[in-house]
Amino acid sequence: MAGHSKWANIKRQKARVDAKKGKVFARLSRAIIVAARSGLPDPAANFQLRWAVEKAKAAGIPNENIDRAIAKGVRSARSR
Repeated sequence: MAGHSKWANIKRQKARVDAKKGKVFARLSRAIIVAARSGLPDPAANFQLRWAVEKAKAAGIPNENIDRAIAKGVRSARSR
């Protein structure tokens, strides 16, 4: 009875979906960090940051993660 465990199949499928989502989230978070580091931390005044935030929202990244990435970019810009 190979493949009889429904939970095992769901677990494998979820792992694949989560890996893809994690890759997208990481890429867009890095884009937000770089944009916040290179200019103002306000999306209205920083076109690159506004573009990155729009892409992140379209991908479904939570607002908390977006805010955290902006803060991280600002912190790393000040430490330089």
